[in-house]
Amino acid sequence: MRKVIEPQMQLGELAIGAIKLDPKSRDDIPQILRGLQHIYTTPELRRSVFTILEEVLPERQVEGQTVKADPKNGRPGMTQWQILVLGVLRVGLNADYDRIHELANEHKTLRQMLGHSDWTDVKYYNLQTLKDNLRLFTPEILDRINQEVVRAGHLALKKNPKRASSAAVTPLWWKQMSIFPPT
Repeated sequence: MRKVIEPQMQLGELAIGAIKLDPKSRDDIPQILRGLQHIYTTPELRRSVFTILEEVLPERQVEGQTVKADPKNGRPGMTQWQILVLGVLRVGLNADYDRIHELANEHKTLRQMLGHSDWTDVKYYNLQTLKDNLRLFTPEILDRINQEVVRAGHLALKKNPKRASSAAVTPLWWKQMSIFPPT
């Protein structure tokens, strides 16, 4: 069964909006996580991004045709939110699967962003599981999510007349993780 995000929080799990990120950190991981936190805590943006994430399903061959898996059947896998978080980190850090594997299993703040509690959740991500799931996070999916983030930025600028309309709309963390050359 595929879910965009697990609706029921577990004992000891923090809400994504309540995760404390070091605002003074100059490392790129907290900056990327802050951007993902913003996506999650902005209802309109979250809704549009989650609509895109619902399409992130594994494909299989049935009688010579490629068919997407049924999200209501099958074994539980990674949620689409987890695929988004790890996929964005992989692209944003220009990291290989081994580094993402290490971060997903050992980085405390990242595990909170993935929906794991500190002391009760012993979920371990296997390397092959990460490879199989993160390949679903294609450049096309990233581009569509990027367009939604930019659109939300444009709307935010229009709502706030004090900001200059010529200001860059794409957040720095998003530019750093973009797989496309800077404009």
